[in-house]
Amino acid sequence: MKKKSFSLLIGCLLLLIFIAVLFLFQVRTTEVAVVTTFGSYSRSITNAGLYVRWPLPIQKVYRFDNRLQSFEKNFVETTTKDAKNILIAVYVGWKVSDPQKFLERFNGDSIKAEQALETLLREAKTGVVGTYNFSDLVSPDPKQVKFDDIETDILKRIQPRAQQEYGVQVDLVGIKQLGLPESITAKVFERMKAERDQLVAKYKGEGQQIAISINSEAQRRRTELLASANAAAKRTLGEADKAAAKDYEVFEQEPELAKFLLQNEAFREILTNRATLILDSDMSPFNLLRGDKITGGANK
Repeated sequence: MKKKSFSLLIGCLLLLIFIAVLFLFQVRTTEVAVVTTFGSYSRSITNAGLYVRWPLPIQKVYRFDNRLQSFEKNFVETTTKDAKNILIAVYVGWKVSDPQKFLERFNGDSIKAEQALETLLREAKTGVVGTYNFSDLVSPDPKQVKFDDIETDILKRIQPRAQQEYGVQVDLVGIKQLGLPESITAKVFERMKAERDQLVAKYKGEGQQIAISINSEAQRRRTELLASANAAAKRTLGEADKAAAKDYEVFEQEPELAKFLLQNEAFREILTNRATLILDSDMSPFNLLRGDKITGGANK
């Protein structure tokens, strides 16, 4: 009896599980779902949870990943406003926002959705880049580059159509890489080199102007110092001449004393270094060593 009751319980549990599998389904937090009845749209489910459905073939559940997905493509050549060719690689971040449109348009196939977004992106990218100059994309000055503006303009062009026609929400668009066709690469490098040469010439000219200014100031200062020194030297010479004139007046009053003092001074300068000289004792001022008197300018 107990064995039959246990078997009955197991059977009931299996029946409940079977019914749950037939009539219940779960939507995860990373998913959105669409329920169809006999192949026609019935309802969309965007919140996670456990839901009831009719079993197949009455109703069918389509689940789509609702996490942000990204795709990127290789370089595509386009033309700027100033008729310069440039290669741009762009990436896109998107997710399913309207499960019904996504199912009806692409049958839930993400690859087909990305192909449609690629076409939409190419059109928007060509239209936006065509409104910017080449220098807005490639420039030695980072402040002149307008990547953010270009990405924002492309995103604004894509978002409405992607939402309305594909049931896809595009959250971000970014420029991954830029390239230049071989035909204009050399020209770009030449232009960049010319800009650098202009900066070098500018800085060199400013340096030369500063050097000239410094040299002129030094010359002016030198002239002032020399003029001041010459004036001081002339004043000193004038004062010396004035003092010498006073001495000459004294010498004129006592010519014999003046001659004696001059001979004595000459004798002192000669013997300063203790030199040994062999000279005529009659030669002035050595005649003083003999004790000669000074009279009338002649030695006796």
